[in-house]
Amino acid sequence: MRVLLVEDDPMIGEAIQGALKDASYAADWVKDGPTALTTLSCQHYDLVLLDLGLPGKDGLEVLASIRAKNNPIPLLIITARDGLDDRLRGLDGGADDYVSKPFQMAELLARMRAVLRRKGGSATPVLSNGMVSLDPATKEASVNGDSSVQLSNREFSLLQALLVRPGAILSRGELEDRIYGWGEEVESNAVEYLIHALRRKLGSEVIKNVRGVGWMVSKGA
Repeated sequence: MRVLLVEDDPMIGEAIQGALKDASYAADWVKDGPTALTTLSCQHYDLVLLDLGLPGKDGLEVLASIRAKNNPIPLLIITARDGLDDRLRGLDGGADDYVSKPFQMAELLARMRAVLRRKGGSATPVLSNGMVSLDPATKEASVNGDSSVQLSNREFSLLQALLVRPGAILSRGELEDRIYGWGEEVESNAVEYLIHALRRKLGSEVIKNVRGVGWMVSKGA
């Protein structure tokens, strides 16, 4: 999952970005409203974390611009503005959740998972295609209800990207885009290595290779 963090405070931004990466998200960080909108126009993201007190363009203006384009991207406001009027303006303006600073990172991650579930139309926290199950909270996967195995951060990110869209073929570039953020070095065979590791842990039939196109997990297996 790739997240755009929009936060102008250097200490808070660095701390959140680091925690997101530790939690297996590819996290890009921008520090003002106009850059956030430009970035969203040219890069795919799965979720936005948006501060309100931003230079250049206020967070509520950024939110309004995003929703005015009918962009349904999941968006959480993270801000020190905890007054009722601000919360109402944010939620009524199209935010999916509103988290007041200071907050515990564990709570923010849980709220992100909940928003992603709702946007994906799922009531259960576990991703599954009927054969493979993946728990985003623990990064554990199982096949056909057997014992769960622990995945590394990047193994989890790759399998999550496939299970979010079972039946869809994702290319190497699309998978790399979900796993790596700006400035992270991507080795030429990184995707193949991760798929090999996942097959070794979960079985060779879990991830299918569509020659010359990409990889997929079956839909409704």
